[in-house]
Amino acid sequence: MKRWNDKLRPVELLEVDKQAHKMITAFALYILNSREMSSEKKQQLAEDIILGGIFEYLYRLVITDIKPPVFYRIKSNPEHYKQLTKWVLEQLEPRIQPLGKEFWGKLRAYLAKPEDNSLARRILSGAHIFASSWEFSLIKGINPGDVELKEIEENFQVLLREYADLKGMEDLIQGSKQGLGGFLNLCGRLRFQKRWSQTPRIPETSVLGHMFIVACFAYFFSLSVRACPLRRQNNFFAGLLHDLPELLTRDIISPVKQSVQRIGDLIKEYENQELELRVFALLKEPVYDELTYRLRYFLGAEGATEFDSTIIKNNKITKVTWDDLQNVYNEDCFDPKDGYLLKVCDNLAAFIEAYTATRNGITNEQLQHAQWKIRNLYQKQPFLEGVHIGSLLADFD
Repeated sequence: MKRWNDKLRPVELLEVDKQAHKMITAFALYILNSREMSSEKKQQLAEDIILGGIFEYLYRLVITDIKPPVFYRIKSNPEHYKQLTKWVLEQLEPRIQPLGKEFWGKLRAYLAKPEDNSLARRILSGAHIFASSWEFSLIKGINPGDVELKEIEENFQVLLREYADLKGMEDLIQGSKQGLGGFLNLCGRLRFQKRWSQTPRIPETSVLGHMFIVACFAYFFSLSVRACPLRRQNNFFAGLLHDLPELLTRDIISPVKQSVQRIGDLIKEYENQELELRVFALLKEPVYDELTYRLRYFLGAEGATEFDSTIIKNNKITKVTWDDLQNVYNEDCFDPKDGYLLKVCDNLAAFIEAYTATRNGITNEQLQHAQWKIRNLYQKQPFLEGVHIGSLLADFD
């Protein structure tokens, strides 16, 4: 789904990339705006933000051809918005119901209240406006004759100011190259890095969009394995951030990483060094301490990686097995994160990228081999509790 497709664009701007940038922004705003909350309120806010982000993405999947000014006109009329939402739900129902009645009920309730002014909605709306304005900054300089540009830019400035009371938003409004603004500018640039960069595919996908898809898969799988609330939230955010080091190394394909053990270790070592120099150095102010702590936890810290299952016990990050995470540590008090589940979701996203390209007529050895390798992997290791990965992949025939 292309964005700004009536404007001259330096690169293709896609809805899934924008949604990823929006949700990384929402994650950062969530951390900054929940510092004084109790653990219960903080956890509920995270859940509301994650679900709201997924629901809004699903809605936009259906209405993607409606230009924003037209959509906002519809949204301003309650009866027209109700009719549009009814049609959207009819399109989504057969695809969403396998996730269960509870998820479907929450989706319907969320879309029925577009004017809800809760903190979660305000964080999502502020993140949405920021991500859209960031995209606009890419195209405004190469569309000098477009009479809409001045009005669009002024509208973004007004809309961003509506969320200036949120902690962190002033940094984004000012366009700071340090702090939160600098960090989110770096994250936005992941849309320029293409997955499978040496392999022609239709459609192409970016590292940024891939991260959002993995995050959604991780949340859905967490529901299937009955993960505790904090575990499923950690899995979403870990998926959303898992390829952040590719800001610094680009998308190094798995055969290179896995060719020699020492090569993979060297890449990881370099990634960690560059994260310190180019990412965490932007967030060195004390106000960002919790944000950097969570980033480190999700990306791998104290000897762990993003694909290790971990808990926090006695204030120490500890690696655990899948079985222990599922049967012993599946409680909020352990702050659990599913590295193994995340790797399954990463592989599934890669499989679908290769499969979709093949279905669209692009056939080459790399795409065929990737599909065969992932299928073969989950013939040998087919199960997550409640989910048979091999059977899931068999549906793509």
